[in-house]
Amino acid sequence: MKRKKTISSLLVLGLLFTITSCKKDDPINNNPEPNGDFTVERSGTFVAQNSTPTSGTVEYGKDEDDVYFVHLGSDFSTDQATGTLGLYFSTSETFTADPGNGNPDLQQISTVTENGEQYFMLDGAVGASFTHVILWCNTAGIPFGYAKLQ
Repeated sequence: MKRKKTISSLLVLGLLFTITSCKKDDPINNNPEPNGDFTVERSGTFVAQNSTPTSGTVEYGKDEDDVYFVHLGSDFSTDQATGTLGLYFSTSETFTADPGNGNPDLQQISTVTENGEQYFMLDGAVGASFTHVILWCNTAGIPFGYAKLQ
């Protein structure tokens, strides 16, 4: 009897947590746009990999407040079927994950969930050693494309 009450209590708490944490009307802006002019420091064009339709431009730069962003152009397009496309800075065109230790040559930017123009705000400037942006399908574990930043 005591076990049933405990399980029931946990289920009610879980339901309450889910309801209060998933409100659709919460103002969430995961990808704010730059303030004022966006100054491009480096840019590139995606090269498709693994027979994906990945194409378009990517830019790295900052706004008038010196806040850094990655910008996918209005021409950006890829296969959105999985919904788990990671966008990464890399020191090469090759995605080399090291889940146990991390990889200093790879830095996650964000998750891409749609085609077309979008901005991703960064925590700060990215080192010059990060010369590429990689679009990685987390579900399939394969690259969808890369762009060399110049």
